[in-house]
Amino acid sequence: MIKLVRVDHRLVHGQVAVSWFYSLDADTIFVVNDSVAKDDFRKSAIRLAKPDNAKLVMKSVAESIEAINSGITDKYKMLIVVESVADAAKLIKGTQGKIKGLNLGGTKPREGTKNYSKTINLTDTEAEQLVDLQNDGVDVWIQQVPSEEKREFHK
Repeated sequence: MIKLVRVDHRLVHGQVAVSWFYSLDADTIFVVNDSVAKDDFRKSAIRLAKPDNAKLVMKSVAESIEAINSGITDKYKMLIVVESVADAAKLIKGTQGKIKGLNLGGTKPREGTKNYSKTINLTDTEAEQLVDLQNDGVDVWIQQVPSEEKREFHK
């Protein structure tokens, strides 16, 4: 069962590993990112950040879509973390309606980005991808930590 899908450029860190994981009563952190899936150093660093009682899975976007669509992940209470809006859009579209919401937790400032909140900075393309998801019925909101108020994303 997918408890939450979160965009966070830091992937697994204190807010994800503690605040979100425990508030969701999750048992698995599923990191979905093509570069992490191929990078043993990044995998090692992420392993250090996870809670002791968490199962940690790290797969490419394509492998993740396949796993979710196959039903093999249904037995887990998953917090899915992606590094970018592009990864989230591919994952959500690829799983054909299995993901109903997207939490925007952190996207760093980059050239060509516009600031949408203290932690969300998006290019025009990323903002359009989010609007496209909303038009497909996906709830997209900004919320850094569970104790903060959920704020709907507006372009």
